[in-house]
Amino acid sequence: MNCSRGATRVNILQSVQGLESGTAIFNMTLILHKRNRTASQLLAAILFLLGFAYAQPVSKAITTQIDGRNAILLGTDWYPEQWPEARWEEDLRLMEAAHIKVVRIAEFAWSRMEPSENHFDFEWLERAINLAAKHGIVSVLGTPTAAPPAWLTFKYPDTLRIDEHGRRATHGIRAHGSATSPRYRESCRRIADQMVLRFGHNRNVAGWQIDNEYGYARMSFDDVTKNSFQSWLKAKYKSLDSLNEHWTTSYWSQTYDDWREIPIPGEEAEFHNPGLRLEWNRFVTDTWADYQQNQIDVIRQHADPRQFITGNFMGFFDGFDHYFISRPLTFASWDDYVGTGHLDPVGNGLTHDLVRGFKRENFWVIETQPGAVNWAGVNNFLNKGEVRVMAWQAIGHGADEVGYWQWRSALNGQEQYHGTLVGPDGTPVPLYEEVKTIGSEFAKAESALRGTTPVSEVALLNSYDSRWAIEFQRHSTKYDPVALLKTYYRFLSPLSQSIDVISPDAPLQDYKLVVAPSLNVIPDNLAQHLSEYVRNGGHLVLGPRSGMKDEFNALLPQRQPGFMADALGGRVEQYYALEKDFPVSGAWGEGQVTIWAEQLKTLVPDAEVLLQYGPSNGWLDGQPAALTHKFGKGRITYIGVVLDERLMATAAKWMVDMSGVKPVFGRVPDGVEVCRRVGGGKEVFIVINHTQERQPVRLPRPMTLVLEDGEVSAVDIPAYGVSVLADNNAK
Repeated sequence: MNCSRGATRVNILQSVQGLESGTAIFNMTLILHKRNRTASQLLAAILFLLGFAYAQPVSKAITTQIDGRNAILLGTDWYPEQWPEARWEEDLRLMEAAHIKVVRIAEFAWSRMEPSENHFDFEWLERAINLAAKHGIVSVLGTPTAAPPAWLTFKYPDTLRIDEHGRRATHGIRAHGSATSPRYRESCRRIADQMVLRFGHNRNVAGWQIDNEYGYARMSFDDVTKNSFQSWLKAKYKSLDSLNEHWTTSYWSQTYDDWREIPIPGEEAEFHNPGLRLEWNRFVTDTWADYQQNQIDVIRQHADPRQFITGNFMGFFDGFDHYFISRPLTFASWDDYVGTGHLDPVGNGLTHDLVRGFKRENFWVIETQPGAVNWAGVNNFLNKGEVRVMAWQAIGHGADEVGYWQWRSALNGQEQYHGTLVGPDGTPVPLYEEVKTIGSEFAKAESALRGTTPVSEVALLNSYDSRWAIEFQRHSTKYDPVALLKTYYRFLSPLSQSIDVISPDAPLQDYKLVVAPSLNVIPDNLAQHLSEYVRNGGHLVLGPRSGMKDEFNALLPQRQPGFMADALGGRVEQYYALEKDFPVSGAWGEGQVTIWAEQLKTLVPDAEVLLQYGPSNGWLDGQPAALTHKFGKGRITYIGVVLDERLMATAAKWMVDMSGVKPVFGRVPDGVEVCRRVGGGKEVFIVINHTQERQPVRLPRPMTLVLEDGEVSAVDIPAYGVSVLADNNAK
């Protein structure tokens, strides 16, 4: 149960004006974020969740590994509807030769599957699925709801999204359907229902993907959405007095006397009330969760339980709370693209760990970059070997499938220049051979990786509420909460060689060290959860701006870190956005702090000052910049600054040493990444050379080469090279 945001479902019967038929009834199931529930409310919610809410099928130990298939899979996105059927056999022959084992199909084929209203054609799709199976390839069906057919949007314009300026989307783009339109939802449900009735028990269909990238979480700024948001607020707050109090609407004469007065933050959103803006983002989350559930329900009703359901996310995209959206999915997937430039191993590794943390399970990379994209500023091609490195990094961080978008570019359409594995003439492009090598290696390594997953002693906390709250009011344009999270990851990762990125309300008891940069929103119940972790022996590190807000995005009446101040034995006296760097010194040495600085104060004698400011703005001179305090069996540390690289490196080393965290493999050269997967009595290390130079790596003990043969005590990894090693002494 979410400590700061529980989930319950409420049916709201709402009259909606403006549909083609005049007045219609919009009966929408909404998932409400509630706080400070009474015991009876909490019990009711638990009973409801046990009986009805977003139930998931009984899970296998590792749901991302498909029964009867290789444990790790190579895939691609195939669009048979774009090509003559006579071409399919050759495409599938080339896929089989490249060891491709899975294709995602149909996610943009709505107009082919339902060429006119209520007339369906799945014969071609069944032939494509069966032909793929002859080549040892299993299919994943995407529901096609990211791109509705022209007959639908022309006949029913209310299915099209309206933007913040009141302009209705036009047909021919994508993500142009309205997630709140009752008619569009019914159309989405109908096509999903017809697909699952046809393919829900097809043994060659492994699973389903809902939509495609969730319409980038765009909302329709129309009366349907506005009325729905107002009803959502009414169901949550119960009374306008409660809403007005929590939003402090006496400020700027915002007080509401009628639910219909409450706006949606479209144009000039930056000037709206922080409470309204946070609730709007939660409403967007609930809307897309319900949009997703609308399709999941019919799939679950008719599909074989072995068929999984996933959705393809976009890494650190913050259009909704991914932890909440992921709950009903069998597992999470994401689309891994570099864009301009080259692979950033730190940022990409962090994002893999983020996605793994959505459900705290292995995941799929259902789309990834085949050399180049078409949508970046400069669509350069990745270096030879870099695509292979990306694939193995994904596996090392817990992916069990890597799929390339796309197999072959359509001859016309908006993404003609995007990278592919086969050219427009139908013959392989140069990258095909590198992908073929990846497929061959996956086949060799799959048995060693079966039943394995990354395991970590260190966790980073990622909170969408806190990220949104800071993004609404950065106070410094340079303060980027994701960049700060990445900084902590960059310095902690080499020291632990495995990190989980999880929600603050996730179970914490298995971690020795939990780090929460920028945890801005810490309501009382979350503070209790974090305090209990420390009390039982964990080490919690809070970064700047932590514990400033409550669950309504209101300032807490306590100084930072709010409800955590007693455990810290200290507090924040004042915060400062910095126009220049200031000096600090202490237990972590000397250096500079940048962007943000907080003046701390100890409240108990045994709170230890780790850093102090040097001469700066007068207010900060000689004041504490970082504190630590033993609490219960554990320790809580507060770092009120953004540290320079040298100090960050020292602080990270102090954190892991103080917490008893040790690297799982041992020291490796700079530019070499170590990933570990364990399970079933196996321990497998994936050692990746991200540099363009050969790197020697000494092993902590003799291990067996998985991709080659023999036992070794050291490996010499070439540029963009990978070594997969099985530990013979795993317990």
